[in-house]
Parts: sequence; structure tokens; C-alpha cells
Amino acid sequence: MELALTDIQIVPVKPRDGLLAFVSFVVDGSFYVGDVALYSRLDGSGIRLVYPMRTLTNGAKVNVFHPIRNDVAEEIERQVNQAYEDLMNKAADERKKRQESHE
Repeated sequence: MELALTDIQIVPVKPRDGLLAFVSFVVDGSFYVGDVALYSRLDGSGIRLVYPMRTLTNGAKVNVFHPIRNDVAEEIERQVNQAYEDLMNKAADERKKRQESHE
């Protein structure tokens, strides 16, 4: 599946109940996707994405948007996971450099 995600923005949050960050990105240079929650998988095998929902006045919840094909959902998840891992590795490297400079 060829799907280009660009402008991936990840905003980490203090982890709580598996929530790690919020993500936004552009799909194929044509469609902006925002307010996607990034959670750790319950079995610890990676991440999962939770797309925004709205609650109607009657209490019903409806999806705002989400991938409808599994291959698209998996490719988005793969690319976001890679960007998240890169961000976490960069942060760890910066922490290590700061610690070494204080020793």
C-alpha cells in the first residue's frame, strides 16, 4: 500500500491509561487529519490510533473520520509508529547528552 503521510506532528502527553500522545498528519498531500489519539496497545506490542468521535445530544457517539480499509489503517499506524519511535529516540539521545555534560 502506497500512502504518503507528511507533516506528522506528535504531541506527547503525560501517559495515562495507555494514552501517549496526540497526532496530526497530511495524507497524500491532500487531506489533513488531526486530533488522533495515540495509545499503547494493551498487549504492549506497539501503538494503536483512536480517531475522533463526537457525542450527539441524544448521547450517541459518531465517528468524525477514520480509515475504512484495513490496509490503509495499518499503513497509517505503521508510519505514525515510526515517527513516534524516532521522536522518543531523539528525546532519549538528548537526555543522555545532557546527563553526560553534567557529569
